[in-house]
Amino acid sequence: MELIDVTFLSPVALLLLRISVGVVFFSSGKSHATNPKERGESMGMPAPAAMAVGIVEMLAAASIILGIFTQVGALLIMLIMLGAIYKKIFEWKTGFYAKKGFGWHYDIIFFIAAFIILTTNGGLFTIY
Repeated sequence: MELIDVTFLSPVALLLLRISVGVVFFSSGKSHATNPKERGESMGMPAPAAMAVGIVEMLAAASIILGIFTQVGALLIMLIMLGAIYKKIFEWKTGFYAKKGFGWHYDIIFFIAAFIILTTNGGLFTIY
């Protein structure tokens, strides 16, 4: 039983999801690409790797926001999130909610958001 049929809003909901995920990852990617030494140290990776992650995040974010190769962008975000989750659980021994720093609960949310974008191709408002 549903109170109100709002399924007609699904395309708008997916567009808003794409925009919000894209903004977050473009901002994160820009930070990685413009401050690779500092960001690399915080993630335990060399500066060139941090810069590469940043560039991939910005490209993926742009593709998701613009709706161009949306599934490729979503897949890239999913891979980045899997890497972050792996690092937090197995290398840093971080809990789901961390007492210091950040846990991996947000990483799971962004992984699922990217998965939704992947499986729906981002909705109706995409170019390719």
